[in-house]
Amino acid sequence: MAEKEKLFKVTVITPTGIVYDHNSAYLQIEAIDGQRGFLYNHAPLITPLSIGEVKVKRKHAMNDRIDLLAVNGGYIEFLNNHATIIADSAERERNIDVKRAQSARERAQRLLTEAQQKHDQVTYARAQIALRRAMNRINVYNDRNK
Repeated sequence: MAEKEKLFKVTVITPTGIVYDHNSAYLQIEAIDGQRGFLYNHAPLITPLSIGEVKVKRKHAMNDRIDLLAVNGGYIEFLNNHATIIADSAERERNIDVKRAQSARERAQRLLTEAQQKHDQVTYARAQIALRRAMNRINVYNDRNK
């Protein structure tokens, strides 16, 4: 008889509510110190997240489907086989409005150029973050459509 697949819960929460709540066989996140992966019975951990893609590999019965999310900072806690991501903002790949993300990228690029010409470091730093967020959303959307 086949061994029961070992799954853990993944929940993604933003200020607007729960964005994602499913069982997972594997989770990959972008922490501020690099990429991290989680399997069932991972050691307890709390770590800050970077702007990046979150990959959730679902159970084998779902053909090992991979769900993608664009996460813009926050924290992950892994405890008792439950990964909780508390994010500044997060979007599932299927909910990303790519045209809006592309407009945000263009706006951020324009602000970067203007801030650089004016030597405005605060606006430049904000525009860099906005550009990273927009590119993250575009990349997650594109990864879904590969």
